[in-house]
Amino acid sequence: MKRIVALCLAAACLISMVGCAGDTNMDEKKPNNSASAYALALASYPEMAPYPNEMEYFDEKTGEFDSDGFDVVYDAWQSDRKAQRSQPEGYADGLEPFFASSIREFLSNSNGENKVYSPLSVYMALAMLAEVTDSESRQQILDLLGSESIEALRSQAASVWNANYSNDGAVTSILANSLWLNESVNFNQSTMDSLAKNYYASSFRGEMGSEEFNQALRDWINEQTGGLLEAQADGLSMDPETVMALASTIYYRAKWHSEFNEAGTEKGLFHLFSADGETVECDFMHKGGSNTYYWADQFGAVALSLEGSGKMWFLLPDDGVAMDDLLADEQTMEFLNSNGNWENSKHLIVNMSVPKFDVVSDLDLRDGLNALGITGVFDATVADFSPMTSKVAEIFLSKADHAARVAIDEEGVTAAAYTVMMMAGAAAPPEEEMDFVLDRPFLFAITGADGLPLFVGVVNRP
Repeated sequence: MKRIVALCLAAACLISMVGCAGDTNMDEKKPNNSASAYALALASYPEMAPYPNEMEYFDEKTGEFDSDGFDVVYDAWQSDRKAQRSQPEGYADGLEPFFASSIREFLSNSNGENKVYSPLSVYMALAMLAEVTDSESRQQILDLLGSESIEALRSQAASVWNANYSNDGAVTSILANSLWLNESVNFNQSTMDSLAKNYYASSFRGEMGSEEFNQALRDWINEQTGGLLEAQADGLSMDPETVMALASTIYYRAKWHSEFNEAGTEKGLFHLFSADGETVECDFMHKGGSNTYYWADQFGAVALSLEGSGKMWFLLPDDGVAMDDLLADEQTMEFLNSNGNWENSKHLIVNMSVPKFDVVSDLDLRDGLNALGITGVFDATVADFSPMTSKVAEIFLSKADHAARVAIDEEGVTAAAYTVMMMAGAAAPPEEEMDFVLDRPFLFAITGADGLPLFVGVVNRP
Protein backbone atom coordinates (compact mmCIF):
# COMPACT_ATOMS: atom_id res chain seq x y z
CA MET A 1 0.00 0.00 0.00
CA LYS A 2 1.25 3.46 -0.86
CA ARG A 3 2.02 5.67 2.12
CA ILE A 4 2.37 9.42 2.08
CA VAL A 5 4.65 12.09 3.46
CA ALA A 6 3.38 15.52 4.42
CA LEU A 7 5.18 18.85 4.67
CA CYS A 8 3.85 22.08 6.21
CA LEU A 9 5.45 25.53 6.41
CA ALA A 10 4.37 28.87 7.85
CA ALA A 11 6.13 32.23 7.63
CA ALA A 12 6.08 33.69 10.05
CA CYS A 13 7.05 30.24 8.39
CA LEU A 14 5.64 26.74 8.79
CA ILE A 15 7.03 23.53 7.36
CA SER A 16 5.23 20.23 7.89
CA MET A 17 6.59 16.95 6.61
CA VAL A 18 5.93 13.29 7.34
CA GLY A 19 8.89 12.21 9.41
CA CYS A 20 10.23 11.86 12.92
CA ALA A 21 12.44 13.97 15.19
CA GLY A 22 14.97 12.80 17.71
CA ASP A 23 15.68 13.94 21.24
CA THR A 24 18.84 15.94 20.68
CA ASN A 25 18.99 19.48 22.13
CA MET A 26 15.50 19.23 23.55
CA ASP A 27 13.92 20.39 26.75
CA GLU A 28 10.84 19.20 28.56
CA LYS A 29 8.77 22.36 28.46
CA LYS A 30 5.32 21.60 27.06
CA PRO A 31 3.37 23.86 24.67
CA ASN A 32 0.18 25.49 25.90
CA ASN A 33 -2.13 23.68 23.47
CA SER A 34 -3.38 20.21 22.57
CA ALA A 35 0.00 19.32 21.04
CA SER A 36 1.42 18.87 24.53
CA ALA A 37 -0.37 15.54 24.90
CA TYR A 38 1.61 14.14 21.96
CA ALA A 39 5.00 15.73 22.59
CA LEU A 40 8.03 13.46 22.68
CA ALA A 41 10.49 16.33 23.01
CA LEU A 42 10.54 20.06 22.31
CA ALA A 43 13.28 22.12 20.76
CA SER A 44 15.32 24.33 23.05
CA TYR A 45 15.70 27.66 21.27
CA PRO A 46 18.60 30.08 21.73
CA GLU A 47 18.27 32.29 24.78
CA MET A 48 18.84 35.97 24.06
CA ALA A 49 19.30 38.89 26.42
CA PRO A 50 16.18 41.09 26.20
CA TYR A 51 16.23 44.55 24.71
CA PRO A 52 16.09 46.98 27.66
CA ASN A 53 12.92 48.96 28.27
CA GLU A 54 14.04 52.57 28.67
CA MET A 55 11.15 53.39 31.01
CA GLU A 56 12.42 50.88 33.57
CA TYR A 57 15.56 53.01 34.01
CA PHE A 58 13.73 56.32 34.37
CA ASP A 59 12.99 57.56 37.89
CA GLU A 60 9.67 59.41 37.74
CA LYS A 61 10.26 61.07 41.11
CA THR A 62 13.66 62.58 40.34
CA GLY A 63 13.43 62.68 36.57
CA GLU A 64 16.82 60.99 36.34
CA PHE A 65 17.77 58.27 33.90
CA ASP A 66 19.99 55.40 35.08
CA SER A 67 22.28 55.39 32.06
CA ASP A 68 24.84 53.07 33.66
CA GLY A 69 22.25 50.41 34.45
CA PHE A 70 20.71 50.77 31.01
CA ASP A 71 24.09 50.46 29.29
CA VAL A 72 24.87 47.18 31.07
CA VAL A 73 21.66 45.56 29.83
CA TYR A 74 21.96 47.16 26.40
CA ASP A 75 25.53 45.89 25.95
CA ALA A 76 24.41 42.37 26.93
CA TRP A 77 21.61 42.58 24.36
CA GLN A 78 24.00 43.77 21.65
CA SER A 79 26.48 41.02 22.49
CA ASP A 80 23.85 38.27 22.29
CA ARG A 81 22.43 39.63 19.05
CA LYS A 82 25.88 39.79 17.46
CA ALA A 83 26.67 36.24 18.56
CA GLN A 84 23.35 34.93 17.21
CA ARG A 85 23.86 36.55 13.82
CA SER A 86 27.56 35.70 13.57
CA GLN A 87 27.75 32.92 10.99
CA PRO A 88 30.57 31.65 8.74
CA GLU A 89 31.45 34.03 5.93
CA GLY A 90 29.67 33.11 2.71
CA TYR A 91 27.22 30.76 4.42
CA ALA A 92 24.39 31.85 2.09
CA ASP A 93 26.43 31.53 -1.11
CA GLY A 94 24.62 29.63 -3.83
CA LEU A 95 21.10 30.39 -2.65
CA GLU A 96 20.43 33.18 -5.17
CA PRO A 97 19.36 30.89 -8.07
CA PHE A 98 16.85 29.07 -5.85
CA PHE A 99 15.40 32.30 -4.51
CA ALA A 100 15.13 33.79 -8.02
CA SER A 101 13.61 30.74 -9.69
CA SER A 102 11.14 30.00 -6.89
CA ILE A 103 10.01 33.62 -6.52
CA ARG A 104 9.33 33.77 -10.24
CA GLU A 105 7.59 30.38 -10.24
CA PHE A 106 5.28 30.96 -7.28
CA LEU A 107 4.40 34.65 -7.75
CA SER A 108 3.75 34.70 -11.50
CA ASN A 109 0.25 34.39 -12.97
CA SER A 110 -1.33 36.34 -10.13
CA ASN A 111 -4.19 37.38 -12.45
CA GLY A 112 -4.89 40.55 -10.55
CA GLU A 113 -4.92 38.88 -7.13
CA ASN A 114 -2.50 39.31 -4.23
CA LYS A 115 0.18 36.67 -3.70
CA VAL A 116 2.66 36.16 -0.86
CA TYR A 117 5.49 33.64 -0.72
CA SER A 118 8.22 32.92 1.82
CA PRO A 119 11.43 31.76 0.09
CA LEU A 120 13.07 31.12 3.45
CA SER A 121 10.17 28.96 4.61
CA VAL A 122 10.22 26.78 1.51
CA TYR A 123 14.02 26.57 1.66
CA MET A 124 13.88 25.22 5.22
CA ALA A 125 11.13 22.76 4.27
CA LEU A 126 13.10 21.43 1.32
CA ALA A 127 16.26 21.16 3.40
CA MET A 128 14.37 19.03 5.92
CA LEU A 129 12.88 16.99 3.09
CA ALA A 130 16.41 16.30 1.82
CA GLU A 131 17.32 14.89 5.24
CA VAL A 132 14.67 12.16 5.00
CA THR A 133 15.30 11.22 1.36
CA ASP A 134 18.15 9.65 -0.57
CA SER A 135 19.31 8.79 -4.10
CA GLU A 136 17.67 10.77 -6.92
CA SER A 137 14.98 12.12 -4.60
CA ARG A 138 17.63 13.85 -2.48
CA GLN A 139 19.83 14.88 -5.41
CA GLN A 140 17.00 16.81 -7.06
CA ILE A 141 16.53 18.83 -3.88
CA LEU A 142 20.27 19.45 -3.51
CA ASP A 143 20.45 20.62 -7.12
CA LEU A 144 17.58 23.08 -6.66
CA LEU A 145 19.04 24.48 -3.45
CA GLY A 146 22.54 24.71 -4.93
CA SER A 147 24.19 22.37 -2.41
CA GLU A 148 26.96 19.90 -3.23
CA SER A 149 26.06 17.46 -0.45
CA ILE A 150 23.64 16.85 2.38
CA GLU A 151 26.41 17.80 4.81
CA ALA A 152 26.87 21.17 3.09
CA LEU A 153 23.12 21.78 3.05
CA ARG A 154 22.82 20.80 6.71
CA SER A 155 25.50 23.29 7.70
CA GLN A 156 24.04 26.05 5.55
CA ALA A 157 20.49 25.51 6.82
CA ALA A 158 21.69 25.71 10.43
CA SER A 159 23.42 29.03 9.68
CA VAL A 160 20.38 30.41 7.86
CA TRP A 161 18.18 29.40 10.80
CA ASN A 162 20.41 31.02 13.41
CA ALA A 163 21.05 34.18 11.40
CA ASN A 164 17.33 34.81 11.07
CA TYR A 165 16.16 33.82 14.56
CA SER A 166 15.42 36.64 17.00
CA ASN A 167 13.20 36.81 20.06
CA ASP A 168 14.75 39.61 22.10
CA GLY A 169 11.91 42.07 22.50
CA ALA A 170 13.18 44.33 19.74
CA VAL A 171 12.45 42.05 16.79
CA THR A 172 10.35 38.91 16.65
CA SER A 173 11.61 36.48 14.02
CA ILE A 174 10.87 33.05 15.43
CA LEU A 175 11.63 29.99 13.35
CA ALA A 176 10.20 26.72 14.65
CA ASN A 177 10.24 23.21 13.17
CA SER A 178 8.37 20.09 14.20
CA LEU A 179 7.91 16.44 13.29
CA TRP A 180 4.54 14.68 13.43
CA LEU A 181 4.94 10.91 13.58
CA ASN A 182 2.66 8.00 12.87
CA GLU A 183 2.57 6.02 16.10
CA SER A 184 2.48 2.71 14.21
CA VAL A 185 5.76 3.29 12.33
CA ASN A 186 9.34 2.95 13.57
CA PHE A 187 11.72 5.68 12.40
CA ASN A 188 15.50 5.83 12.04
CA GLN A 189 16.75 7.59 15.15
CA SER A 190 19.92 9.00 13.55
CA THR A 191 17.87 10.94 11.00
CA MET A 192 15.56 12.21 13.69
CA ASP A 193 18.54 13.29 15.80
CA SER A 194 19.94 15.23 12.84
CA LEU A 195 16.65 17.06 12.33
CA ALA A 196 16.47 17.89 16.02
CA LYS A 197 20.06 19.11 16.20
CA ASN A 198 20.33 21.04 12.94
CA TYR A 199 16.76 22.29 12.52
CA TYR A 200 15.60 22.68 16.14
CA ALA A 201 12.77 20.25 15.34
CA SER A 202 10.34 19.27 18.08
CA SER A 203 8.66 15.87 17.80
CA PHE A 204 5.08 14.70 18.32
CA ARG A 205 3.63 11.21 17.94
CA GLY A 206 0.02 10.10 17.62
CA GLU A 207 -2.71 8.44 15.62
CA MET A 208 -2.61 9.72 12.05
CA GLY A 209 -6.03 10.68 10.74
CA SER A 210 -7.56 11.22 14.16
CA GLU A 211 -9.24 14.56 14.74
CA GLU A 212 -7.32 14.96 18.00
CA PHE A 213 -3.91 14.65 16.30
CA ASN A 214 -5.00 16.92 13.45
CA GLN A 215 -6.15 19.53 15.96
CA ALA A 216 -2.82 19.27 17.75
CA LEU A 217 -1.06 20.13 14.48
CA ARG A 218 -3.36 23.10 13.89
CA ASP A 219 -2.87 24.33 17.44
CA TRP A 220 0.90 24.12 17.10
CA ILE A 221 0.82 26.07 13.84
CA ASN A 222 -1.45 28.74 15.29
CA GLU A 223 0.74 29.10 18.38
CA GLN A 224 3.93 29.43 16.33
CA THR A 225 2.44 31.92 13.86
CA GLY A 226 0.67 34.16 16.36
CA GLY A 227 -2.74 33.09 15.05
CA LEU A 228 -2.17 34.98 11.80
CA LEU A 229 -2.95 31.94 9.66
CA GLU A 230 -5.77 30.45 11.70
CA ALA A 231 -8.19 30.29 8.78
CA GLN A 232 -5.62 28.52 6.63
CA ALA A 233 -4.53 26.14 9.41
CA ASP A 234 -8.14 25.09 9.96
CA GLY A 235 -8.01 23.29 6.61
CA LEU A 236 -4.95 21.21 7.47
CA SER A 237 -5.30 17.52 8.24
CA MET A 238 -3.29 14.31 8.07
CA ASP A 239 -5.01 11.16 6.84
CA PRO A 240 -4.42 7.65 8.23
CA GLU A 241 -1.91 6.80 5.47
CA THR A 242 0.42 9.66 6.43
CA VAL A 243 3.74 8.31 7.69
CA MET A 244 5.26 11.56 8.95
CA ALA A 245 4.66 15.30 8.75
CA LEU A 246 7.31 18.00 9.20
CA ALA A 247 6.18 21.46 10.18
CA SER A 248 8.37 24.57 10.21
CA THR A 249 7.17 28.08 11.02
CA ILE A 250 8.58 31.58 11.02
CA TYR A 251 6.68 34.35 12.74
CA TYR A 252 7.96 37.83 11.97
CA ARG A 253 7.07 41.16 13.55
CA ALA A 254 9.09 44.36 13.43
CA LYS A 255 8.54 48.09 13.71
CA TRP A 256 9.62 50.64 11.17
CA HIS A 257 12.89 52.31 12.12
CA SER A 258 10.98 55.55 11.55
CA GLU A 259 7.23 55.11 11.93
CA PHE A 260 4.60 56.72 9.73
CA ASN A 261 2.54 59.43 11.40
CA GLU A 262 -0.99 58.08 11.66
CA ALA A 263 -2.35 61.61 11.36
CA GLY A 264 -0.90 61.75 7.84
CA THR A 265 -2.76 58.65 6.63
CA GLU A 266 -5.51 59.53 4.16
CA LYS A 267 -7.76 57.94 1.59
CA GLY A 268 -6.54 57.64 -1.97
CA LEU A 269 -7.10 55.74 -5.21
CA PHE A 270 -5.13 52.65 -6.17
CA HIS A 271 -5.11 51.96 -9.92
CA LEU A 272 -5.59 48.30 -10.80
CA PHE A 273 -3.80 46.78 -13.79
CA SER A 274 -6.86 46.60 -16.02
CA ALA A 275 -7.88 47.78 -19.44
CA ASP A 276 -10.86 49.74 -18.13
CA GLY A 277 -8.85 51.82 -15.65
CA GLU A 278 -10.55 50.40 -12.55
CA THR A 279 -9.54 51.88 -9.19
CA VAL A 280 -10.09 50.99 -5.53
CA GLU A 281 -9.98 53.30 -2.52
CA CYS A 282 -7.53 52.52 0.27
CA ASP A 283 -5.61 54.18 3.10
CA PHE A 284 -2.26 55.66 2.06
CA MET A 285 0.50 56.28 4.60
CA HIS A 286 2.82 59.21 3.87
CA LYS A 287 6.38 59.91 4.89
CA GLY A 288 9.23 61.98 3.52
CA GLY A 289 12.91 61.98 4.29
CA SER A 290 16.41 61.11 3.22
CA ASN A 291 16.54 57.72 1.49
CA THR A 292 18.13 55.84 -1.39
CA TYR A 293 16.29 55.42 -4.67
CA TYR A 294 17.19 52.49 -6.93
CA TRP A 295 16.26 51.99 -10.56
CA ALA A 296 16.53 49.49 -13.41
CA ASP A 297 15.12 49.14 -16.91
CA GLN A 298 11.57 48.32 -15.78
CA PHE A 299 11.21 49.46 -12.17
CA GLY A 300 12.15 51.88 -9.43
CA ALA A 301 12.61 50.84 -5.81
CA VAL A 302 12.88 52.20 -2.28
CA ALA A 303 13.56 50.37 1.01
CA LEU A 304 12.33 51.19 4.50
CA SER A 305 14.46 50.04 7.42
CA LEU A 306 12.96 47.90 10.17
CA GLU A 307 14.02 48.50 13.77
CA GLY A 308 16.85 46.18 14.74
CA SER A 309 16.24 43.98 11.71
CA GLY A 310 16.35 44.07 7.94
CA LYS A 311 14.35 46.05 5.43
CA MET A 312 11.13 46.09 3.47
CA TRP A 313 11.66 46.75 -0.22
CA PHE A 314 9.05 48.26 -2.54
CA LEU A 315 9.50 47.73 -6.29
CA LEU A 316 7.23 49.82 -8.50
CA PRO A 317 7.05 48.70 -12.15
CA ASP A 318 7.15 51.36 -14.82
CA ASP A 319 3.71 52.45 -15.94
CA GLY A 320 2.40 49.81 -18.35
CA VAL A 321 4.77 47.04 -17.23
CA ALA A 322 2.78 43.95 -16.21
CA MET A 323 3.70 42.14 -12.99
CA ASP A 324 4.59 38.92 -14.83
CA ASP A 325 6.95 40.88 -17.08
CA LEU A 326 8.59 42.39 -14.00
CA LEU A 327 9.04 38.94 -12.43
CA ALA A 328 10.46 37.55 -15.68
CA ASP A 329 13.06 40.34 -15.84
CA GLU A 330 16.49 39.09 -14.72
CA GLN A 331 17.26 42.54 -13.32
CA THR A 332 14.38 42.18 -10.87
CA MET A 333 15.78 38.96 -9.42
CA GLU A 334 19.31 40.33 -9.36
CA PHE A 335 18.06 43.35 -7.43
CA LEU A 336 16.12 41.26 -4.90
CA ASN A 337 19.30 39.29 -4.21
CA SER A 338 21.55 42.36 -4.09
CA ASN A 339 20.68 43.60 -0.58
CA GLY A 340 20.96 47.14 -1.93
CA ASN A 341 24.36 46.74 -3.58
CA TRP A 342 23.12 48.25 -6.83
CA GLU A 343 24.93 50.54 -9.24
CA ASN A 344 21.91 52.59 -10.30
CA SER A 345 21.11 54.31 -7.02
CA LYS A 346 20.96 57.83 -5.66
CA HIS A 347 20.58 59.30 -2.19
CA LEU A 348 17.99 62.08 -2.04
CA ILE A 349 14.76 63.20 -0.38
CA VAL A 350 12.02 60.64 -1.09
CA ASN A 351 8.37 61.44 -0.40
CA MET A 352 6.66 58.06 -0.03
CA SER A 353 2.99 57.15 -0.31
CA VAL A 354 2.40 53.53 0.70
CA PRO A 355 -0.99 51.81 0.90
CA LYS A 356 -1.78 49.94 4.10
CA PHE A 357 -2.41 46.32 3.27
CA ASP A 358 -3.08 42.91 4.72
CA VAL A 359 -2.55 40.26 2.05
CA VAL A 360 -2.79 36.50 2.39
CA SER A 361 -2.51 33.69 -0.12
CA ASP A 362 -2.60 29.90 -0.31
CA LEU A 363 -0.32 28.18 -2.80
CA ASP A 364 -0.21 24.56 -3.93
CA LEU A 365 3.50 24.07 -4.55
CA ARG A 366 3.37 20.69 -6.29
CA ASP A 367 3.26 21.88 -9.90
CA GLY A 368 5.81 24.59 -9.17
CA LEU A 369 8.22 22.17 -7.50
CA ASN A 370 7.85 19.83 -10.47
CA ALA A 371 8.69 22.70 -12.81
CA LEU A 372 11.74 23.47 -10.66
CA GLY A 373 12.98 19.88 -10.98
CA ILE A 374 11.58 18.22 -7.84
CA THR A 375 9.74 15.18 -9.23
CA GLY A 376 11.06 12.03 -7.55
CA VAL A 377 9.46 12.54 -4.13
CA PHE A 378 5.99 12.70 -5.69
CA ASP A 379 6.31 9.29 -7.42
CA ALA A 380 5.93 6.26 -5.14
CA THR A 381 7.77 4.05 -7.64
CA VAL A 382 11.00 6.06 -7.45
CA ALA A 383 10.82 8.06 -4.20
CA ASP A 384 13.49 7.07 -1.70
CA PHE A 385 12.66 7.81 1.93
CA SER A 386 15.01 5.18 3.36
CA PRO A 387 16.80 7.62 5.74
CA MET A 388 13.45 8.10 7.46
CA THR A 389 12.27 4.49 7.69
CA SER A 390 12.87 1.16 5.99
CA LYS A 391 9.72 -0.35 7.48
CA VAL A 392 7.22 1.17 5.02
CA ALA A 393 7.20 0.70 1.25
CA GLU A 394 6.08 3.09 -1.49
CA ILE A 395 6.24 6.32 0.48
CA PHE A 396 5.70 9.50 -1.54
CA LEU A 397 4.99 13.19 -1.01
CA SER A 398 1.27 13.80 -1.43
CA LYS A 399 0.94 17.49 -0.52
CA ALA A 400 2.98 20.65 -0.80
CA ASP A 401 0.86 23.58 0.35
CA HIS A 402 2.04 27.02 1.37
CA ALA A 403 0.16 29.88 3.00
CA ALA A 404 1.55 33.29 3.82
CA ARG A 405 0.29 36.57 5.19
CA VAL A 406 1.90 40.01 5.40
CA ALA A 407 0.32 43.12 6.91
CA ILE A 408 1.76 46.62 7.25
CA ASP A 409 0.49 49.72 9.01
CA GLU A 410 1.91 52.94 10.44
CA GLU A 411 3.86 51.07 13.14
CA GLY A 412 5.45 48.26 11.19
CA VAL A 413 5.21 44.80 9.66
CA THR A 414 3.58 41.56 10.78
CA ALA A 415 3.99 38.44 8.67
CA ALA A 416 3.42 34.69 8.67
CA ALA A 417 3.36 31.77 6.23
CA TYR A 418 3.17 28.00 6.06
CA THR A 419 3.90 25.22 3.60
CA VAL A 420 2.44 21.77 3.86
CA MET A 421 3.94 18.79 2.08
CA MET A 422 2.36 15.47 2.74
CA MET A 423 5.49 12.71 2.62
CA ALA A 424 8.87 55.03 -9.61
CA GLY A 425 10.14 54.34 -13.11
CA ALA A 426 13.43 53.28 -14.62
CA ALA A 427 14.74 56.73 -15.41
CA ALA A 428 17.31 58.34 -13.14
CA PRO A 429 15.67 60.41 -10.38
CA PRO A 430 15.77 64.19 -10.11
CA GLU A 431 18.72 65.80 -8.39
CA GLU A 432 17.32 66.55 -4.94
CA GLU A 433 13.80 65.25 -4.27
CA MET A 434 11.22 62.85 -5.70
CA ASP A 435 7.80 61.34 -5.03
CA PHE A 436 7.52 57.54 -4.79
CA VAL A 437 3.82 56.73 -4.93
CA LEU A 438 2.70 53.10 -4.76
CA ASP A 439 -0.72 53.69 -6.31
CA ARG A 440 -0.61 50.80 -8.77
CA PRO A 441 0.38 47.09 -8.49
CA PHE A 442 3.81 46.61 -6.95
CA LEU A 443 6.22 43.98 -5.68
CA PHE A 444 7.53 43.90 -2.11
CA ALA A 445 10.19 41.94 -0.25
CA ILE A 446 11.01 41.66 3.45
CA THR A 447 14.64 40.77 4.06
CA GLY A 448 16.31 39.74 7.29
CA ALA A 449 19.42 41.28 8.81
CA ASP A 450 21.52 39.07 6.52
CA GLY A 451 19.66 40.22 3.41
CA LEU A 452 17.92 36.89 2.74
CA PRO A 453 14.30 37.19 1.57
CA LEU A 454 11.89 36.19 4.32
CA PHE A 455 8.78 37.17 2.35
CA VAL A 456 8.15 38.33 -1.21
CA GLY A 457 4.75 39.34 -2.49
CA VAL A 458 2.66 40.97 -5.16
CA VAL A 459 0.06 43.57 -4.20
CA ASN A 460 -2.47 43.93 -7.00
CA ARG A 461 -5.37 45.06 -4.83
CA PRO A 462 -4.58 46.44 -1.32
